[in-house]
Amino acid sequence: MQFSSQITFLYFEDLKEPALFFEETLELEKVDDQGFAKIYRISGGAFLGIVDVSQGYCKAAGEQNTLITLVTEDVHQWYAHLKSRGVRIDAPPKLHAKANVECFFFQGPGGYAFEVQRFVNPDVSKYFQ
Repeated sequence: MQFSSQITFLYFEDLKEPALFFEETLELEKVDDQGFAKIYRISGGAFLGIVDVSQGYCKAAGEQNTLITLVTEDVHQWYAHLKSRGVRIDAPPKLHAKANVECFFFQGPGGYAFEVQRFVNPDVSKYFQ
């Protein structure tokens, strides 16, 4: 048995702000719009979904209890892109030797925390391509 893909659903009181963020700021492809839920492709079989909390299975998250990590080889390009769009970024990209990653963190809609990350070790990086 195998799974064919993965979707992480985030819950919001109103979908307007997160929809704009995922569609216009992150420029993700919307693959499904169910009205109360929308699903966006991150890459391959990895997806993020947004759900109207009044109609979803879960409650909206409390402040900073979830971290969404987006893996890329272009950490600095994403930093420049998000900064140019006015996204609140905690600090510029930094190499974290202990974790062997280069990354930066930013605040997304609904108080969700996001990280843009590159695995420095090619033996690990190959799993996230």
